[in-house]
Amino acid sequence: MVLTVLGPDRPGIVEALAEQVRNHQGSWQESRLAHLQDQFAGIVEVSLPSGQRQGFEDAIRVLESSMNLQCQFSVVQSPKAAGKSVRLECIGQDRPGIVFAITDVLHDLNVNVESMDTSFRSAPMSGETLFCADFLVQLPALLDLDLLEERLSSIGQELMLDVQLED
Repeated sequence: MVLTVLGPDRPGIVEALAEQVRNHQGSWQESRLAHLQDQFAGIVEVSLPSGQRQGFEDAIRVLESSMNLQCQFSVVQSPKAAGKSVRLECIGQDRPGIVFAITDVLHDLNVNVESMDTSFRSAPMSGETLFCADFLVQLPALLDLDLLEERLSSIGQELMLDVQLED
């Protein structure tokens, strides 16, 4: 099961979720948790014994109400598709359209974004603010890696980004 949680950030949200996973004999698998602008956002893969699913959902609904959260459950039926994963890093001066330009190329080549983290950093020498995007992407089996590098390099030149693809 995948649980998505959104709401005002405060201490104790993760502990309360973990307690309910434990109380229902579940196992906390993969997760991504973030604090953005005083909001908590989390997505958690939980493995539960078949007889515990409804009780877990009911307990999370109680947390949802008491902690002012929005929760959504998705039951996963099939395993994740196999494919080669690579890292993609982009760094440059911030400007509108960077994320769109990169993801447009990825979509065009049928590359799946598994994770993406963005942030701002200070440039080492000048101190100017740089936009940074780190992706983990899954390549389709028949994709020519040189084609992906060529397309990303073109975007990098157009937007003055340093684009690195790590095989």
